[in-house]
Amino acid sequence: MSFHNSSSAADISEIEKARFVDDAAASGLNMDKRDLELLQRQRELEDLDNTTKTNWEMIKKLTVCGVAFLNDAYDMFAINIVAMMLGFVYYHDAPGSAQNTVPKKWDTLIKIAVQIGCLLGQLIMGRLGDKVGRTTVYSAGLMIAIVTTIASAFSSSMVKGFNVFVVLFIWRVLLGFGIGSDYPLTATIVSEYASVHNRGKLIAAVFSCQGFGNVMAPIVGIIVTACFKSSIDTDVLYLDYVWRIIIGIGCVPGVATLYWRLTMEDSKRFQLETAKAAAATADEEMLREKLLAKQQYAEGRGIEASSVAHTPAEPTETFTPTIRRAKTFTQYFSEWRHLKVLLGTSIAWFALDVAFYGINLNSSIVIDAIGFAGDIKNDKPSKFIIRNCLGNIIINLLGSVPGYWIAVFTIERLGRIKIQLMGFAALTVLYIVLGFAYHQILDKSVAGFIVLFTCAQLFQNFGPNVTTFVIPGEVFPTRFRSTAHGISAAMGKLGAIVAQGGFMQLKDIGGKNAFIDRLLQIFALFMLIGFFVTFWIPESKGKTLEEICDESEEYY
Repeated sequence: MSFHNSSSAADISEIEKARFVDDAAASGLNMDKRDLELLQRQRELEDLDNTTKTNWEMIKKLTVCGVAFLNDAYDMFAINIVAMMLGFVYYHDAPGSAQNTVPKKWDTLIKIAVQIGCLLGQLIMGRLGDKVGRTTVYSAGLMIAIVTTIASAFSSSMVKGFNVFVVLFIWRVLLGFGIGSDYPLTATIVSEYASVHNRGKLIAAVFSCQGFGNVMAPIVGIIVTACFKSSIDTDVLYLDYVWRIIIGIGCVPGVATLYWRLTMEDSKRFQLETAKAAAATADEEMLREKLLAKQQYAEGRGIEASSVAHTPAEPTETFTPTIRRAKTFTQYFSEWRHLKVLLGTSIAWFALDVAFYGINLNSSIVIDAIGFAGDIKNDKPSKFIIRNCLGNIIINLLGSVPGYWIAVFTIERLGRIKIQLMGFAALTVLYIVLGFAYHQILDKSVAGFIVLFTCAQLFQNFGPNVTTFVIPGEVFPTRFRSTAHGISAAMGKLGAIVAQGGFMQLKDIGGKNAFIDRLLQIFALFMLIGFFVTFWIPESKGKTLEEICDESEEYY
């Protein structure tokens, strides 16, 4: 799958090894062979961190990873525009308020599909990233995404009970599975390639390409709709071509970077870890065989001695091999000091995504307030769609995109934990204000509501939305990094599913948008939870990956 060689970079010069052992002995260090090898590896990784610099290979990898998140965001958020078009295509003759609108059950189904697939992909592909190799699984994820994106564009009604929405749901779950691999593997790959001094900035920059994907989706929607404008206004069924083209365009960035992704190599850090694990396994197997042979020999001697009555049996020697064993995932995280870090990253991401996806319930209000909502019954379909796309662009440019890049340029100066705590604290206050004064603010000042909404989007991205992605890529050992990041990210997607599948159904209790104020109060509580669990997570600014998680704790 991925054309790379992991053995050459992991080879250690015997001369360098001997020199290191001699230096350690000369320094009077009382260490066994395993301790010396561990220290030598740590020194190699420190040298790797110190000598890592931006070059063409690094630029290529960052481009591949950045395009991956632009592509993922486009695929995830283009469905909002597509759902609007599906309403015109399949419900243009529906009676009353149902006209041109996808029923809530189908709307929720196609929008939640990618989140379900992402959750599964993050768990499974994250684990495989540690077992099989980063770049191999990374390439497989992209190929899954490309195939399922094309298949989604050709979705149609099949047999009875399998209408276009069910088929689209199935393909988008599989698409989400491919997208899900990008979260743990992108963070892990960039983290292991980057130097100490710019690691956080580079991981955040790659993730922030999501903002461009969010804007790209409505831009493509406007362009494709404009190309079919006269045909759509004459016959609304021409939108059936438009939504398929919009979805299909989602595979273009992936296809453009597929070769680069296929030819990426695993980082030297991961190659060293793989070589070390293989050597440890071989050593343990050899010692086990020696122990078995020794025991068989001793048993044979015992039988022979007992057959000669006058010859006392010689005492058998005990063979106690000394070997440093690597802890398994379960052993490592069964210790509270390690488990609390995983719980901190997972719960913080879950809490964030409940509100991150839930706050978008208010986007229709902001679009209406700035005059871009339109009239779904009386406006021409092309005009309605283009105006809503413009409204989405404005919303993203107000606070979302700036927030991403403020985080990128401050993360190495402020640190991850400080930005996350600041973001959660600001969001708690903003949601309390919006939740308890929701109707009063809308009645007295729509502009005031837009300002508060924009601030919430700003502090989501200049805050926990970026840091919950960055931190899990740094605070776990190399052997578990992809798996642990995948678990954290999957918890985030679970929060997204709770928001879209649960809260979307509650917002209209008592009337249209009547329950939103209560939901905002609930979001404030989730932000407070995210604030407190952040204290379980160590700060990783200015530290090597080995210093952050104390590599010696991986062994017993």
